[in-house]
Amino acid sequence: MGARPGRDRRWLAVAAAALIATGCSSPAPSASPSVVPASPPAATAPPPSATAPAPTAPENTFVAANVRVSLQPYAKVPGSPLAIAATNDGSGRLLVATQEGLIWAVTNGVTADHPMLDLSARITSGGERGLLGIAVHPAFPTDPRIFVDYTDRDGNTVVSSFRLATGDPTRFDPSIENVILRQEQPFANHNGGAVVFGPDGDLYITFGDGGSGGDPQGNGQNLGTLLGKILRIDIDHPDPADGTYGIPSDNPFAGRNDARPEIWLYGLRNPWRISFDRRARDLWIGDVGQDRWEEVDVVPGDQSGLNFGWNVMEGNHCFQPPDGCDQSASVHPVAEYGHDEGCTIIGGYVYRGAADPILQGGYLFADYCSGTIFAIAANGSTAQRLPVAVGQTKDGVSAFGEDAAGELYVANLDGTISRVTAASR
Repeated sequence: MGARPGRDRRWLAVAAAALIATGCSSPAPSASPSVVPASPPAATAPPPSATAPAPTAPENTFVAANVRVSLQPYAKVPGSPLAIAATNDGSGRLLVATQEGLIWAVTNGVTADHPMLDLSARITSGGERGLLGIAVHPAFPTDPRIFVDYTDRDGNTVVSSFRLATGDPTRFDPSIENVILRQEQPFANHNGGAVVFGPDGDLYITFGDGGSGGDPQGNGQNLGTLLGKILRIDIDHPDPADGTYGIPSDNPFAGRNDARPEIWLYGLRNPWRISFDRRARDLWIGDVGQDRWEEVDVVPGDQSGLNFGWNVMEGNHCFQPPDGCDQSASVHPVAEYGHDEGCTIIGGYVYRGAADPILQGGYLFADYCSGTIFAIAANGSTAQRLPVAVGQTKDGVSAFGEDAAGELYVANLDGTISRVTAASR
């Protein structure tokens, strides 16, 4: 890798339901803590301030209590959608990745009659595994690549890229896969799986803590592993030695012998969905909790190397030990909610579209189990960061998506893609 220059737990009666319901603390059936390999010694980083960093967004007037959100049916795709990405090529097209390994194109509410890519023969699907994430290169289609995160046949994570098929812009060529990164997964759950391009053009990748329950390997605080982290890599300037990816020179742990240089953030349990505020450039994270708390984290565009506390903390609260834990090295979430309101956070987006001005500057997210849609002010006071229920849908919400114009969409495991709309209340 080279350096680049400068408490209502309602479950769907389908196997895919377990993928999103990652708030439960029990190990996956196939996992046995008795065979956990020993973790390498945890490297330490200079502790950041434990105060939640303030986003850099300009002041706005978003007030969640004044907003009512509705989901308008937009399209239907075969299978269980887990990720939505837009092609910024003027087509208005959305790419929808399903757990079963298919990528569908949706244009103006119409789903194509064939998938753009079929990876079903290469993946393990079911439970918390499958095709988990998709990102479109910012220069698409000049650079005709997409990037995916999936669970391979051995149960491990693969991040790779595919290109548009020669002479056929409606398909990606499955025969030419460029594998960028592989990560062994010790358990079947907590795979993370989001892949997102940042405003800097780098690729950000989320990894859960490796699974089981309670982070038995201590991966969240161990800088010697990619598990429990968000990575930042440069896919446009790969290491000439292996052609995979480069390490941005300003990554917080680049050049250290006791840490993986890909790491951008750490101390995360299972960051299921992340997004960048396209105006403020801040990174927003929905991190799935253990048994009690779901959290929203935010990283201002000029900060890195932050430790969000897992498994010492769950949200704002001590986890290990349950009382009197050392919180000095942990950045607290900007918002949290308890399991009396749901069980699994689905991270969303800060709205920056034009169709619903009342949503401008609001961060929208949801809970998988309760179907509640929440909102907080992206640049608000502490009081404005208390999650407010602004909408209600059925359970099974699996992802949010943003089109090229900044309008928001929501995916449900039943195959429905809905558009977010809003009104005053």
